[in-house]
Amino acid sequence: MKKILQDFGFAEIENLIISFGEKKFRAKQLYEGLTKGKKISEINVPAELRNRLLEEYEDEPVKIEKTFVSSDGTEKFLFALADGNLIEGVLMKYRYGYTQCVSTQVGCRMGCKFCASTLGGLIRNLTSGEILSQILTVNALHGGAGAKRAVTNVVLMGSGEPLDNYENVVKFLKNVSSADGINVSPRNISLSTCGLVPGIYRLADEGLPVNLTVSLHQTTDEGRARTMPVAKKYKISEILKACSYYFEKTGRRYIFEYSLIAGENCDEKHASELVELLKGRPCHVNLIRLNEVEERDLKAAADKQAYRFSSFLEKGGLSSTVRRSMGSDIGGACGQLRAGYLKNKD
Repeated sequence: MKKILQDFGFAEIENLIISFGEKKFRAKQLYEGLTKGKKISEINVPAELRNRLLEEYEDEPVKIEKTFVSSDGTEKFLFALADGNLIEGVLMKYRYGYTQCVSTQVGCRMGCKFCASTLGGLIRNLTSGEILSQILTVNALHGGAGAKRAVTNVVLMGSGEPLDNYENVVKFLKNVSSADGINVSPRNISLSTCGLVPGIYRLADEGLPVNLTVSLHQTTDEGRARTMPVAKKYKISEILKACSYYFEKTGRRYIFEYSLIAGENCDEKHASELVELLKGRPCHVNLIRLNEVEERDLKAAADKQAYRFSSFLEKGGLSSTVRRSMGSDIGGACGQLRAGYLKNKD
């Protein structure tokens, strides 16, 4: 596999171009072309420079293999990487703009039982440029270019655990928010983690005030460990302490994801425990109606139960919403599309 030019920020591309003996303005031409989602072979630079780049760098590190469109307008993409691996992403259309959910790894090793991404384990990390290319490709597909972006918000909630691919993810965050490039504000970026405590502390010190989202899903360490192996390593008390540090360093309130699983975590007792655990903290609870995974035996709570649970939280003084379900008819949850495609392919 060749190197990926989209891994580079503008200054790095400028240094590369100078090392080739080219004039500086070629770096701007090249970088602007990449930001518009173009292949190297499509960028208007001299043929000699283009051919030299193509000897070392992938022409198209991420391409759309298949597109699925939901009845609600949500688009789900199966992306093919240059090495033949597959990842997926989702574009959700809201009144305020388009939000793209991106993957950070091929597969995942966290083993959460409600997530299809973990079924085959971790294959490999994505580079920063492979993460960015998902956005550049979809943005170009919808006519976005430069300052006039089609993709306005980004969530790192696709396949993979972002903080398990820390260096590449942080470089991606810096490049995607760079004023030289696509310029997505960190405040319009959400990063979801299953609770890798050391990574939360490191991220807090990066000076990138993205929205931190933590998968909680239970009110006790014992309960959490039933569906999330990571709970055996990091206690809820440690996660809460790390979240407090994140708020202290960034000023950004944090969000807890709570998937409602029938018979597991969604009765009034659990709601009361959640209020007791989180009340008074600068946080919000995002309630998720579980997207059932065929290979798992977990069942989703009924819609009525989800809204009742939210009402309990609100009465207890805890901010919460029931996440709008989007793309469920096209396998909208993390890993479902890739898992289904690989299964049918076999």
